[in-house]
Formats: sequence, C-alpha cells, structure tokens
Amino acid sequence: MAYKSTCLQTILSVGSIISIHYFDYMSDFSFPGESHDFWELLCVDKGEIDALAGDERYTLKRGSIIFHQPNEFHNVITNGHSAPSLVVIAFECHSPYMNAFRGKVLTVQETESALLAQIIIEARQAFVGRLDNPYQEELIRNTEAPGFGAEQLIRNYLEELLIHLYRRNFANPLPVLAQNAKYPRLGRPNETYNRIIRYMEEHINEQLTIKNICKNTLISRSRLQKLFQEQHGCGVMEFFIRMKIDTAKELIRSNQLNFTQISDRLGYTSIHYFSRQFKKITYMTPSEYASSIRLLSENHPVRQDEPHRE
Repeated sequence: MAYKSTCLQTILSVGSIISIHYFDYMSDFSFPGESHDFWELLCVDKGEIDALAGDERYTLKRGSIIFHQPNEFHNVITNGHSAPSLVVIAFECHSPYMNAFRGKVLTVQETESALLAQIIIEARQAFVGRLDNPYQEELIRNTEAPGFGAEQLIRNYLEELLIHLYRRNFANPLPVLAQNAKYPRLGRPNETYNRIIRYMEEHINEQLTIKNICKNTLISRSRLQKLFQEQHGCGVMEFFIRMKIDTAKELIRSNQLNFTQISDRLGYTSIHYFSRQFKKITYMTPSEYASSIRLLSENHPVRQDEPHRE
C-alpha cells in the first residue's frame, strides 16, 4: 500500500502569550484602562462587572466572556456590590477568523470553562510569580521546575477555546446552556457528582459530615471519596472546606460583613477556628487577604500605552 501523509490545516494559531491572570477584585475596584496592540479576553468566573470596550459599555455576569481587539481602549469597573473573580488572557493571533469576536459578548459553556481552568493550571507550572496581579506586564519562565510541555499546552488549550467559541457562536450555533453553579459540573454520566456539588453549595453555611452527604445524595462513603479523589485529588471534606473558604474570600471582597459575621454565616463555631482554616488554605489570615486585595485595588500604575483622557 502506498501511504500518503496529510498536512493538517491550522486556521487559528496563537503566536505568543503576553499575560495570564486570574484574580479576585474588591467590590469597589476600578481599573484605569488601557489599550495595546494584541488581543485580550476577559471572562467573569464569579460576580458581575461593567466592561468598557471603545465607546461601548457592557454588563458582564458569571460565564460572560468578551474579547478586546488590538488597539481598543478597554476598562473594568466593579459595581460596588459584587466582588468579582476574572480570568484575563492577552495573546497575539493574526487569524482573520478573530474578526468575528470583535464587539461580541459571549457565554462560556462547561467545555470552555474547563479549558480556561486548564490554562490557569498550566500557567502556574510554566511561569513564576503571582497570576493575581493585574499590573504584571511580563511572564517569567519557571526554569527550576517547569511542568513538562506546559507552555505548549497553554497554546493548545487557548487555540481549542477559540475554536470551540467560534464553532458554537459563528459557524454552527447551538443553544447556550445556563450556568448557575459556582463550581464546575461534569457531563451527564456524572450526575451523581453534580448532585453532590449542588448539595454542598446549598448547605455551605452548615457543618456537613461525610455521613450527611452520603445520606442526602444517595452515595456510599467509599464511592464518594473515590469520586473526589479522581476529580480533585482530595477528599470530599477537604473540597467542602475549600468551597467555604472560596465563599469567605468572596464575602471579604464584597466588603459588606466583618470577619466575625462571615464566620457565623459560614457555620464556623468561632472566629479563631475560621481564621485557622482560612490560613491553612490560603496561607494568609483573613485580614492579610483583605489587605492584599485592597493593596492591588489601590495600586494604579501609569501605563505607557494608556491614552490621555480629559
């Protein structure tokens, strides 16, 4: 047999990455705005923001994604009530298919959310420094212990994300599914997992036990532990604690409750136990976390490429 090779076509190619960020904002954060000669995507993981793109202003909620085209002045404004978490990725891509994303606000589905999560995971292996500093202007390679192939996977995941979004919204539109959950859902074969996540979300202010979860979600203890080890590499109670701390961080950023009130709302028996658990997960006390977020919010360096506005 005479075999012939087929050269695979590339229609959306990411040339380089400028920045990758995942950060939590205070509810009163305001970014001074900027413009630059590369693409930037912004996806709201939690909360709600207003995004300025040129002369247009858009309200973005959880699951919304917007693309800022090269040389477009853009800005982020919080609403004073919601403490948002955002994924922001700046990149170079010269494909003409990128024109479809101009001036569009889209919604990410589970596959696309998972791709964004993978980009963040690989970025933490590929680069040193914090990904939660919105003013970081250069990615520094991790030369000591980089994840094997991490940079290549970042490019692959980003290109796959762009293709998924293009196919669904411009080439072969499909119905957009609502996304209300704060934590990722798996597909239909994992409805048990989804049911457990919903149960924990609905009882985030309680002191759940494995026995509670098993009884109310109709799953055996061994299967429950195996499921979360496979999906998250930890036990179900450790995952539930992390859910509580994520909620606590969001409440801190909303700036509506003090630490004692947050502790009470999440079902902790004392502020001291809450603080110890918070520090165990985040390596910061609640007050240190609040100070670090506030410091980022108040740090507005002058950008060389920021246009002068009266």
